[in-house]
Amino acid sequence: MAARGSALKYRRIVLKLSGEAFQNRRDGSSLDFAVFADMADQLCRAHRLGVQIGIVVGGGNIFRGLPGSDCGIDRTTGDAMGMLATVINSLALQSALERRGVHTRVMSAINMPAVAEPFIRRRAVRHLEKGRIVIFGAGTGHPFFTTDTAAALRASEIEAGALLKATKVDGIYSDDPMANPAARRYERLTYREAIERRLRVMDAAAFALCSENRIPIVVFDFFRKDEILRVLRGERVGTLVTE
Repeated sequence: MAARGSALKYRRIVLKLSGEAFQNRRDGSSLDFAVFADMADQLCRAHRLGVQIGIVVGGGNIFRGLPGSDCGIDRTTGDAMGMLATVINSLALQSALERRGVHTRVMSAINMPAVAEPFIRRRAVRHLEKGRIVIFGAGTGHPFFTTDTAAALRASEIEAGALLKATKVDGIYSDDPMANPAARRYERLTYREAIERRLRVMDAAAFALCSENRIPIVVFDFFRKDEILRVLRGERVGTLVTE
């Protein structure tokens, strides 16, 4: 493993995957298992490099707490439902990875021992050191916090070398590039610039937490083949947010 990892820039990372990425765009169903398979294939290739991989998944393909309040569900209950949705996605991704022979653990911030281990920092680090991919489910375990903040928190706790934010575009733009063709892509930003410009790729709390713990953030197009491998090797990919 040491030889394989010799060219790596980041040897331990947390990857944030949006819940919407798991949705079937053709029929609108919540889970597209072909997407899980593709993600698992890419993660397996990254794992073979020797990098230690933690993953935080969103649950927006199934339920989001904030929009749920428009339907009469109070925010705390809605956020709890959203956190449970992330565990469903975590288990589906674990299944896809283990079918490819990669040992994987799901650790939940909400206690549910029948389906996932409780999140314990030292145990999570030990899993990573043993070469297992660790999927962190249920966000932070508390309402009013996004899974972006959960990803920044877990990256800080396990002392990750970087937080990788997987998106469907190749970095951070000044505006939505899908709606505004004139939007400018940033190659590099400081944490302060990302917060002050209100760039919505991540929330301000996540940027601030990474800033405080000096964890660089790389925003990149996960759906471009093997782009994650380029990120791990330190190539210029997407947008780097750092000091």
